[in-house]
Amino acid sequence: MFGIMAVVGLVCGARIRALAGSYDDGPAWAPAPGAVELTCAAVVVVLAWRAGPAYACFAVIGTALAVIDWRTSTLPDAITLPAYPIMALALLPTGELAGALAGGAALIAVYGVLWLVRPDAMGFGDVKLAGLIGMACGTLGWEAVAAAALAGQVLGALYALVLLLTGRGTRHTQFPFGPFMLLGAFTTLCLAG
Repeated sequence: MFGIMAVVGLVCGARIRALAGSYDDGPAWAPAPGAVELTCAAVVVVLAWRAGPAYACFAVIGTALAVIDWRTSTLPDAITLPAYPIMALALLPTGELAGALAGGAALIAVYGVLWLVRPDAMGFGDVKLAGLIGMACGTLGWEAVAAAALAGQVLGALYALVLLLTGRGTRHTQFPFGPFMLLGAFTTLCLAG
């Protein structure tokens, strides 16, 4: 089964690379050849192994959003919005769809408040992404939802600190936050699964 998951990840990774390139005129960052494909395959296999096959869908969607956000500072609605019903269908076999929907609603509310308080510090795309993360982690309980949200914040703060300490950024430097949110969610799913 994991061999099939790896192939799915490789094929999806190739599509993600092409999709990410279509969102801008010139890349600010272009991944090394094969990096997106191998990363997607690894995330799919590890999440399927640690959390279950139902999470392979979230692995592909999350990898696509992380690559696109890192490359363009955009979390496109064309991916995030259709991902909600797709994720609901993928998570249905877990028997925890109610928890997934509750987790998604809770993180949308939390990130929505953060966005209202400081719209210059967080994009609305991050709010929509938070709902997907809440759905994925909500199947494992409220602790997983809270851990994923906290992990994303901590990872983003550590990256900002590195930028400050290396002189590559200031307190006002903006960077895509979605990849850190997703890394926190992937880590939480792997440890809690």
